[in-house]
Amino acid sequence: MSTSTYVLRPLAAMISCALYMQHAYADQHIVRLTPIVSTAEKGNTANGLIVVLNPKQPTQPIPSVDGAAYLQNVMGFNAVKSAGMVNSDITFRGMFGSRIKVLSDNSENLGACGGRMDAPTSYISPERFDQMTVIKGPETVRFANPGSAATVLFESQPVQFNDGQFYKGQVSTVMGSFGRLDHNVDVAVGEQNYYARLNANRSVSNDYVDGTGKTVHANWEKWNTDLALGWRPTEHTWLEATAGKANGQVAYAGRGMDGTLFARDHLGLRLQQTHINDVIEKIDLQVNYNFNDHVMDNYGLRPLNQRMAMTSNVARKTLNERMEITAHVRDWTLQTGLDHQYNSHSKRGTRAYKQLPRQKDMSFESFGIFAEASHDLSEQQKLVLGTRVDAVTVRDFRVAKQQFNQKRSQTLPSGFVRLESEFPTLNTKTYVGIGHVQRMPDYWEIFSPSLGNGSTDAFNTVKTEKTTQLDLGYQYQGDDFNHWASAYAGYVQDFILTQYGTATNALNVNAKIAGGEFGVGYKFTPHIQTDVSAMYAWGENTTQKRALAQIAPLEARVNLRYVADQYSVGALWRVVGSQHRYSQKQGNVVGYDLGPSQGFATLSLNGAYRWNNGVTLALGIDNMFDRTYSEHLNKLGNANVGFSGTEQINNIGRNYWARIEFKF
Repeated sequence: MSTSTYVLRPLAAMISCALYMQHAYADQHIVRLTPIVSTAEKGNTANGLIVVLNPKQPTQPIPSVDGAAYLQNVMGFNAVKSAGMVNSDITFRGMFGSRIKVLSDNSENLGACGGRMDAPTSYISPERFDQMTVIKGPETVRFANPGSAATVLFESQPVQFNDGQFYKGQVSTVMGSFGRLDHNVDVAVGEQNYYARLNANRSVSNDYVDGTGKTVHANWEKWNTDLALGWRPTEHTWLEATAGKANGQVAYAGRGMDGTLFARDHLGLRLQQTHINDVIEKIDLQVNYNFNDHVMDNYGLRPLNQRMAMTSNVARKTLNERMEITAHVRDWTLQTGLDHQYNSHSKRGTRAYKQLPRQKDMSFESFGIFAEASHDLSEQQKLVLGTRVDAVTVRDFRVAKQQFNQKRSQTLPSGFVRLESEFPTLNTKTYVGIGHVQRMPDYWEIFSPSLGNGSTDAFNTVKTEKTTQLDLGYQYQGDDFNHWASAYAGYVQDFILTQYGTATNALNVNAKIAGGEFGVGYKFTPHIQTDVSAMYAWGENTTQKRALAQIAPLEARVNLRYVADQYSVGALWRVVGSQHRYSQKQGNVVGYDLGPSQGFATLSLNGAYRWNNGVTLALGIDNMFDRTYSEHLNKLGNANVGFSGTEQINNIGRNYWARIEFKF
């Protein structure tokens, strides 16, 4: 029995159980409003700085297969594409890689591929989580090695049952064009003091067809299974143990090899104690272990065609530990604690790689201490500030580099201060903050490049990146009319940029960055609503006096919907401008600017119907007019999968999909 069949059969059985339970109990529930398919969201906490979404809610385009696909629904996010709709690598406000901190239940799960074929978001299945939070800019210090562009949190909540309730859950299935089929199961059994929760999902898709009718090498099969065992001996104590496994394979139109193994093993333990005394509100302890095992080859998912067979097996072990205390000291609320991360990377190659020992080439270790506090200056104003220090050590174990210093150790400070204000008479909230982050170069910046600032010793010559950024914004909420904006301006000293040529060279340059997101919404009637959102990012390489590379162009989204008691219909018009600010052959470890890009616009339609509180059907047509278009952040198609080698990968053509969801 294949892995896919093994996973699919229990999922089908659970869906059948959910249908039976809905039939038995539907008449006992009151019908609520149908959910609206999510297309664009405004900032909604910290006066607009922080975006909070429900990843179990369907989105358009077609419901997301991984974290990168989901985040592209949030204003400010784009992605470098190399495999169609799956395993893209996110950017936020033009920033890439470890400048964006992506966490699953406060734990970092780092990929292993030297070209980020398995970016951290590729191991995240959005529907597994209860909440997704984006904190824009360097405006939090609570997590190890903080992100300068944004912090993204995918979070699960402890399971809670009502009196007399012993089970609950959600099951969904997505069907779409080109063989797309997803199953997602989230079920929990137990009572008020203990529970067991199973999250399982599987997603498959064939190669898709673009607007010209060309088949694009971009098929995949992925699955995840996670189990959580929770215990609540008292109302204020929560202990949870977690374990998970995952695997998959993905075909890449824009790379010389495909990913034939994306194995993930996870173990975690969390203890939370609340209401300890008048000062200490909560103590949160966590330890998480992740092991990612990734295989790339040029023969498993594509014809070899007389070429030499190539195989690469890379792996990363990551251990995260953190302790956080929430306390009230006089008029201040304080979150403070310690964290530690250790991760190591290894390689081995050839088709007989399983018989070879793993060769460790890198280890990264950090110890951090942090404090983040808030204080109400008045009924309308709040001060939020934070500081942290990370002691970071990176070691190079490559035999070929033993003539160089093989250890880097640095102490890196970070901090921010922010003022949040409310103006009730104007129905307006504002924030303004400034933050500073110093970032150690990551694996993809000092191990993947051949050179560092022109030296063959990239490990020692690529400097620490330092970002200082101003963030500000507002929200206005009226009865029928609302609008919001978030803006930023920053200076990055020793920005790490990849220059492509005869060799890849990681350069330190100075850069200026600016831009923002804007949205406006209006209710014409209680049933007819619209919103318009836009985002723009700008960057200047001030050292070389040219545009900063790999920044997406101006983009706007117009969403019109009709909402009734049990159904909704909507239209999403996505408009993307041309990009004439580029730096040819400069970018990051995944992609580089190829030249200017053309603008495009696509129209998508969606609808949803809710039979009762537990059963919802959502339908969609993406790229309704079958437009042929490609993103500015994109790769050239690989010649070995039917491309000329000089043409970019087009996005998917017209795409039909349906999603049915059962809650019980």
